[in-house]
Amino acid sequence: MTFFCHVILANQFHTLTCVFLMLKFGSRLVRCRLPLAPSRVTPRAALPALRSSRRWATSTTPYSTATDPAQTELNRCIELGTQKLEEGDLEGAKALYQRGAEVKRDASILFNLGVTLYHLKQFDQAIAIWKESIELQPVSPDTHTNLASAYVVCAEPRPELALHHLRIAATLAPGDPEIAFNLAVMFEATGYLEEALEEYKRSKDGGVERAAMHIRNVSAKILGQRMQAAEKSDKKSEEA
Repeated sequence: MTFFCHVILANQFHTLTCVFLMLKFGSRLVRCRLPLAPSRVTPRAALPALRSSRRWATSTTPYSTATDPAQTELNRCIELGTQKLEEGDLEGAKALYQRGAEVKRDASILFNLGVTLYHLKQFDQAIAIWKESIELQPVSPDTHTNLASAYVVCAEPRPELALHHLRIAATLAPGDPEIAFNLAVMFEATGYLEEALEEYKRSKDGGVERAAMHIRNVSAKILGQRMQAAEKSDKKSEEA
C-alpha cells in the first residue's frame, strides 16, 4: 500500500513540482517517499516482520524452548502494526510499534514507527527514531530517504541534512531512479543546478518519466545563468 504526502517547503526553497517517494513497513517494504522541494520529500513505507532462521535458547531447564520470545513478540507487533497502518489506523499502528520497540530495539520496527510518526506529523520524533534505526542498520537507503524527507518538512527545515542523507541513499542504492529524482529535486532546491541536471537524467534513464520536464526546466535555468554571466563579462570588458 502506498501513502501519498503533499507538503510545502520552507520559503528558502524554489517552487518545484512535488516528488513522491515511498515508505517501507516491517519485513515487507511499503515504500512511500515524500515529495521534495516546495512540495516535499516523502518517506518510504513500513516493513513486515522478518522471519529469522536463528534459534534461541530461553533457559537451561528441561523445558527450554528454541524460540526467542522477544523476537516472536517483535514479529507479532510488526505484523499487527503494519495491518493497522494499511487500514489507516495510525494511532493503533503507533501503539503496536512502540510496544515492539520496547520489547526489542530493532531497525525494522523503528523504521515502521518512524513512518507512523511521520504520517501523524510528529516530525521531530520521526527524525529521532529514524536516526536510531540508522545506527542499528546504517546501510538502509530507505531510512536515509525518509530521514531526508522529515528534515524537509519539520518545523525548522534542515535542507543541508536532507541533502546529506539523500546523497547517502543514492550511494547505497545507485540504481534507484526515485532516489535519484529526489536527490535532483533537493539539488535544484538548494541551487546546485548542474548536479540536479545529472540526477534528473539518471532518474529519466531509470524510467521516471516526470524527470523529462525537470530536465528541460533545469537546462533552461542553467542556460539563463550562463547568459547572465556572459552579459556581465561583456559589460566589464566594455568598461575596462
